[in-house]
Amino acid sequence: MPVFVLIECSHTTAATVNAAPLTKNFAKPKLLRVAKPDRKFDKKMRIHSGMNLSRILGLLLLLSSVVSPVSAQVDFSGEWFSIPYEAPQDRRGGPEIADYTGLPINDANRMRGDTHDASSFSLPEWQCRPHGVDWITFGLSYLRIDKMIDPTTGRLVAWHLHWLRSADDRYIWMDGRSHPSEYAPHTWEGFSTGKWEGDSLIITITHVTEDYVRRNGIMRSAETTMTQYLFMDGDYLTWTTIAYDPAYLTAPLIRNASYRRAPHQQLPAYPCPIVVEEVRPKSQVPHYVPGTNPYLTEFATKRDLPLEATRGGAETMYPEYQLKLKEMMKGPPK
Repeated sequence: MPVFVLIECSHTTAATVNAAPLTKNFAKPKLLRVAKPDRKFDKKMRIHSGMNLSRILGLLLLLSSVVSPVSAQVDFSGEWFSIPYEAPQDRRGGPEIADYTGLPINDANRMRGDTHDASSFSLPEWQCRPHGVDWITFGLSYLRIDKMIDPTTGRLVAWHLHWLRSADDRYIWMDGRSHPSEYAPHTWEGFSTGKWEGDSLIITITHVTEDYVRRNGIMRSAETTMTQYLFMDGDYLTWTTIAYDPAYLTAPLIRNASYRRAPHQQLPAYPCPIVVEEVRPKSQVPHYVPGTNPYLTEFATKRDLPLEATRGGAETMYPEYQLKLKEMMKGPPK
């Protein structure tokens, strides 16, 4: 008895196939009748599909105009570890006395460095001194970043930053608020607002306290304003800080710091006990009277450098200064 197989074809009627009686040779079935495609139906379906696609694209365009874009908003939250091998003279044991190379300082700041005595760090009042907003970024300290989200709108209000040795937690406000009045208090962490430029967070900082630029007496004043650029590349976080100080700097000071993500890190508490590090008369503050510091030439002598090159200044920041330095280091003609 012949076997009939029903085949369903898209946009066509059924086709009937006569399969020859099954034998041990498994003969190939012969096609008796195949319905022709319904071309009018295909045309209607193409038109209908095109209309649906147009409607979907229109809906997507409408949604994109209503919903604010978030593709540029990188998520910095998490635990971060400061990479220690950058700028070791500043971020590890500390710089040498009178090493002002590469700093755009003026005479007033140079005097601060020349009269500085490192023993002042042992004063009870200074032992638990916090780091300023730029130094805590640049210095060697663990970091945790959290997001502050408005529970009603779901929008990012601020970035919350906590360093191991920070005085108070820092907030970078992302809600468009203005900076406070010039008479508002100045703090170690200052006042920060941020905005996005592509994948980078641009931060404006005001209302800072005086703090050191290099831990050998070189300072920046409370009049300093700063711009920070924060961006992420994989598991690496990079800060670029540009400081503008009309009191102590003759040019913007640009520095970088890098962190690496540390998912297993947990910042501990940091109670800072005060101990007696040096015995000195009460109310005495270690310092040098101008012109009495005997160590101001030590760095230049040890490094075999002209003293002028170690005294800093904006000129010493640039690569072109190396040519001048080579001329200065040439010995007298024989």
